[in-house]
Amino acid sequence: MAGRFAPRPPHAPVRGGYAAAPAGAPAKVRTWVPDEPLDLGLVLGPLRRGPADPTFRAMPDGSVWRASRTPAGPGTLRVSAHGAEVRGEAWGPGAEWLLHHLPELLGAADDPSAFAPRHRLLALARHRRPGLRLTRTGLVLESLIPSVLEQKVTTAEAYRAWRLLVRRYGDPAPGPAPGRMYVMPAPRTWALIPSWEWHRAGVDDKRASTILRAVRVAARLEETVRMEPAAAQARLEAVPGIGPWTSAETVQRSHGAPDAVTVGDLHLPGIVGWALAGDRHADDSLMLELLEPYAGQRHRAARLILLSGRTPPRRAPRMPVGDIRGL
Repeated sequence: MAGRFAPRPPHAPVRGGYAAAPAGAPAKVRTWVPDEPLDLGLVLGPLRRGPADPTFRAMPDGSVWRASRTPAGPGTLRVSAHGAEVRGEAWGPGAEWLLHHLPELLGAADDPSAFAPRHRLLALARHRRPGLRLTRTGLVLESLIPSVLEQKVTTAEAYRAWRLLVRRYGDPAPGPAPGRMYVMPAPRTWALIPSWEWHRAGVDDKRASTILRAVRVAARLEETVRMEPAAAQARLEAVPGIGPWTSAETVQRSHGAPDAVTVGDLHLPGIVGWALAGDRHADDSLMLELLEPYAGQRHRAARLILLSGRTPPRRAPRMPVGDIRGL
C-alpha cells in the first residue's frame, strides 16, 4: 500500500497554544430551547475519547467544545447551557453546518418517551437522569475511526492512539478553541499516514488496514447518515475488518440509534446480566434475551444500566495495557 509510505503532510502553525485563526474571529451563533431537561455532559459524553481527546473539551463552566470535520470543512463548536436555553457558537468553514445540526447533536431527534422500563433499576436510572438524550452527530467517520482503534485493546491504548494520530495529522481547530484542540484528519490524510507512524501510535496492522479500507470509501460511508441504522450497519460491515461491535458503536453516535446494542463487547454482557438477572457470566445471547423486552430501545436500556453504576464486583486483575511500539 504505497500511500502508507508517503511523507507526512506539514502542520498548519499553532500560536500560543491556540489554533491559528484571525484574531477576534467572530463566531456564528445559534440559540435553541429544548422541550425537555437536557444534561450536556450526559448527551455529549459518548463523543469524548478519553480525558485528553484533542477533538473534545469539557470546561469547568459546564460548556463543551468540539472540533469536527463536516461536509463543509473543519469547524469548532462551543455549546453552553443558560437556564432552559442552549447557546451554540461556531467557527471555521463548518460553522454553519454545525449550528444547523445543533438540535440533533443535543438529542432533538431522540424520543425518550418510547422507552418503558420494566425493571426497577432501569426505572430508577431514568428517574435520576432526566437530561439523558441520545446524540446524533450526522458524521460517520469521526465515530467509526476511533471505534476501529478500540477493537480488541484496552481503552487506554485506543485513546492514546487517537490522541497521537489526531494531534500529529489533524488540523488545528478553527477559532478561539482551547489549546491543543484539533480537527481529525481528512480521509486522504488518513490514507497517507506511513506504516511506521501507525506502529508508533501503538496501532497494529489489522486495525490500521481497516481504517485505510474505510477512508477509501469515505463518501459511501458518510451517505449512511440518510439510511436507517440497521441498513447503515450493513453497509459499514461490508468493509472488511468492521463487524457488529464497531458498526453499533458508530451508529449509536452518528445516527443516535436507540436500538443499536453493542454485541461482542468484553464487559457489557456481564454488566447487563448482573444488573437485570444477577448473572455476571452472561454472554451476548443472554444479554440480548434480557434486553428483548426493550426491543427498539436496547441501546438506551444498556446506557441506563451503565449509568446506574450497578456493575459486578471485580474478581480478576485489569487487562494489561499493551504497547507494540517497541516491537
